[in-house]
Amino acid sequence: MSSTRAENSRFEALDLLATMVAVVQGDGALLYVNAMFETVAGLSRRSLMRSNLFDWFADGAQLRETLTAVLRNEIATGRFDGTMRRTPLAAHELLPVHVIVNQIEHGSDRVLVEMLEIEQQTRQDREERAIGQVQANKELIRNLAHEIKNPLGGIRGAAQLLAMDLVSKELTEYTNVIIHEADRLQALVDRLLAPHRRAQAVADVNIHEVCERVRSLVLAEYPQGLAVQRDYDTSIPDFRGDREQLIQAVLNIAQNAALALAERIAAGDAKLILRTRVARQVTIGKQRFRLALELHIEDNGPGVPEEIRDRIFYPLVSGREGGSGLGLTLAQTYVQQHQGMIECDSVPGRTVFRIVIPLP
Repeated sequence: MSSTRAENSRFEALDLLATMVAVVQGDGALLYVNAMFETVAGLSRRSLMRSNLFDWFADGAQLRETLTAVLRNEIATGRFDGTMRRTPLAAHELLPVHVIVNQIEHGSDRVLVEMLEIEQQTRQDREERAIGQVQANKELIRNLAHEIKNPLGGIRGAAQLLAMDLVSKELTEYTNVIIHEADRLQALVDRLLAPHRRAQAVADVNIHEVCERVRSLVLAEYPQGLAVQRDYDTSIPDFRGDREQLIQAVLNIAQNAALALAERIAAGDAKLILRTRVARQVTIGKQRFRLALELHIEDNGPGVPEEIRDRIFYPLVSGREGGSGLGLTLAQTYVQQHQGMIECDSVPGRTVFRIVIPLP
């Protein structure tokens, strides 16, 4: 075994970490990077090791000073907050990180640099709140459905009996309204309870078959003015799941996007993108997964209204008049039944719903 391969084998356990880690020399030359660094940078390990760690920072001076102090044994560990570039030497796509510089061995000419995304903890807190929110929604919906269904059945039955005794056609129109509205509320309750009633039909699922099904349904509904683009990583493996649930989850998000794109569809420049990627060392609800599927549903619409941005997955919250506010709630429930999560990042002109599901 060559000395380089032997050296790299010492650090293979670093690939299990969910933070970016690099082994560097005093001049910033990269000797080793872990899998998470590859994922964030979007480059292979071989390509990364041809670059210099200082070039990945918007201001490399503080990293250089800390690294030098650790190598001189002035300090054993150095910490500071810095800003990384997602692409070396690029001024855009900056990533705030907390940097930890550690000695590897006393007197060694190399150090271990760990970079923790400052947003990562915020994201994990948000995921935990989302999981708790789904459980609270489930209990609320079950209790609410029980309280609604019993009197609703009585109201409908009483209206039917009353209609049988009425002679006036005008009066029977009122009882018909009562029966119709009772049926509408019953259908709403049934939709709320649907994800919790039916057992999952688990089988092998190909995410691109799911995306293609959603794409064909959306294009059938909007044949003009809307372009539905594909950006697939075809190497993503199949996984165990409920295909119909996932189709419904993605379709609910895509249909919401299409409705928000109404003005752009009329103008002929509406765009919806279905993008699939593989993520490594993903944490979902305090559980670590080596690999995960990332499905992005992106549109160029006006964005989610700011006043409901933090509540869009709550039941009965809708950003448009006449909306039931159930589409995203059901999508979140279906995804979480696959141990996954949904996030939304929205600004005017670009909204991205990100579905993450563990892979085998």
